[in-house]
Order: sequence, then structure tokens, then C-alpha cells
Amino acid sequence: MDFELDQELLALKESVQKLVQEKVAPRAGELDEIGGYPWDIKEAFAENRILAIPFPSEYGGTGGKALPMAIAVEEISKASCSVAMMLSGQCLGSAAITIAGTEEQKQQFLPDLAKGKTLAAYGLTEPDAGSDVASLQTTAVRDGDDYVVTGSKRFITYGDIADVMTLFVKTVDPATKEKKVSCLVAERGTGWIVSKLEHKIGIKGSTTTELFLDELRVPVKNLLGKEGDGFKIAMQVLDKTRTSIAAQAVGMAQGALDCAVQFAREHLQNGKPIGRKQGIQMKLADMEMKTEAARFLTYMAADKYDRHDPDRGRYSACAKAYASDLAMEVIGGAIQVLGEYGYTKKYPVERMFRDAKVQQIYEGTNEIQRIVIARSLLGKGF
Repeated sequence: MDFELDQELLALKESVQKLVQEKVAPRAGELDEIGGYPWDIKEAFAENRILAIPFPSEYGGTGGKALPMAIAVEEISKASCSVAMMLSGQCLGSAAITIAGTEEQKQQFLPDLAKGKTLAAYGLTEPDAGSDVASLQTTAVRDGDDYVVTGSKRFITYGDIADVMTLFVKTVDPATKEKKVSCLVAERGTGWIVSKLEHKIGIKGSTTTELFLDELRVPVKNLLGKEGDGFKIAMQVLDKTRTSIAAQAVGMAQGALDCAVQFAREHLQNGKPIGRKQGIQMKLADMEMKTEAARFLTYMAADKYDRHDPDRGRYSACAKAYASDLAMEVIGGAIQVLGEYGYTKKYPVERMFRDAKVQQIYEGTNEIQRIVIARSLLGKGF
């Protein structure tokens, strides 16, 4: 067991660090203030092949592995979780195609996604169905060579700007009227209407939308797998992408810890740095221990996914739940170290605290992660 990153992963880490310091860190506060999608940063990510990380090399990507994704997302999240969502969202929205697509479907969609020419969204959540995929109400009825999709989707990242969306629906068997969860690749411009932009407490540089699907027409050739494969595909996607959410949390925890350490070195009380106080030292030590534990759990979960370990789903759920709970604790600790300053926009920990909360919620709440973990341990029947 080797706990050191190899030269290729170290080179990736260093290149992302440099790009983040040049393009992301100086604008992180501004993006939180004004919101919206930073297209210039997206172009920089595309030019530097950051957006190619989620994709296999044969489709223009850099390999499509979970561990490089986690490392890159962690580095970006140290400065801005909103910007890290560019990479996480591109992976989430396209993973179903990579996992379940035919060769023709992969050749049609993945190369432009890997280049950053097109953006992807993941169309699962609905007003009354999120973690409970079986309760989806959006339907797709076969009409010749198309499916006609009617319904709505809620809390869809980049639903307003994405070019393609892996869309989870209930397909209807015309003979039996039986409904099965299926996955389609929908393309913008055919009845995909943005009905609302959500106003959120955090990740304001990442847009979140409500969508109305008004007889959206999707070619039958855009069905991923078979009718009824949608639930399995959705779970396979989340097994991979939850390690990316864990990496967001680790990056934000590290960013907050770094800020707290610097403040403890420089901020004076009675003429001495507050870092000399044992109370501050012990808080920083706890933050460091827990952040390192979350990092290694996240890396291990990503590595297990890349090695097709049979327990990869349990480990990705462990990483996502532990790291996102830990991030809230560590960032809260950083605010406490900074005192009144931590509660102001002068320091980034205030923004990090607001950004971190959603990591306990999206891609399956942490309560759902605990159910996944427990059922994996107990086996069938539970």
C-alpha cells in the first residue's frame, strides 16, 4: 500500500494549483457576490485540459479516472467550490454516457464534452423525488423514432447553460402501461425550458435551475442501455461522482485550515500571536487530523472505484458523508479561530461555511449515505 501520489498525479496537482492561483483565487469572492457562470474560467479550464479529466482518452479525455478527478476538484475547492462545480458538474452530467452509452453514443457526445465545447447536466431530481428515484413522475412516451418527455426537474446544476442532459424518466410500455426508470440523453432546444433559477445561500457561482419539460422530444437512439436500466445507471453514476463531492469537502476544509493557521500566526493579542495559545493550537491540531483522515478516505474510495473494487459504492458513500460532515466542522472551527473576523467577508471562511452545507445534501443526503453504508454491511434483505 503506497500512500504517496505518483509523479503523474503530483504533476496534475501542481498544474491545477498553479491555474487556480492565477485564475480562480483572485475572483472567488467576486463570484460569490455577483453569481453567474464564469465563462472565462471555463475557457481556461478547457484550454488546460481540466475539463477533459472525467473522460476516457479514446474520446479526447485524460483517462476518466476517479482519483485524478478527486485531486483536481480538491485543489480547485481550496479556492472556490463554485468553480470546482464546473469540473464536478461536467463529470456528473456525462458519467451515464461513459458508463452505459454505446460506442456510437460516446462518439457523438463525449469528445465535445471533453474539449469543453459543450456542457452537461444531470437530470434526476424532481419536486417530489430526489433520493427516491423510484418516485420519478416525469414520463417518456414512445412516438415513432422519438420519446416525448413531459414533466419537471428541480435543483439541476447548469440546467440553464448545459447543452446535453442525462435525463432520468419513467418510460411507458404502450402495451402493458408499465412504467420503468430509464435514462435518455436530451439535447437543448427541443422543449427544455428553464422555469426558475434558484437563489441559494452558497455556491453562487454555480447556477441551479428548475426545468419544465414540455413535450421534449428525444430520439430513441439516445436511450442509454435498455428501458428500465435507469435506476442502475443512476446508482453507478453516483458511486463514481460522490468521491468528487468528498474531494470538494476536503479542499474546502484544507482551505479553511490554511486560513486559520495563517491568522493564528499573524493576529496579535496582547502583542503576541494567538497561535501561541494552547487552546488555539489544540483546535488547529484537531482540524488537521480530521482533514487528513478525510483526504485519505476520499483518495482510497476513488482508488477503489478505479480498481473496480466490489465495495466501491460503500466507500464512496463513506467518503462523501464523512468528508462533508467534517468540512462543516473544520470550517466552523476556522471561523472560531478568527473570531469576529471569521464572521465577515474579509476572510474566505465565511463563504466556505455557506458553500460547504450543500455537500451534506446533494448527490444523496448524508442520511442516505448512511443507509447505503449500513445496507452494504448487512447484506440483502435490509
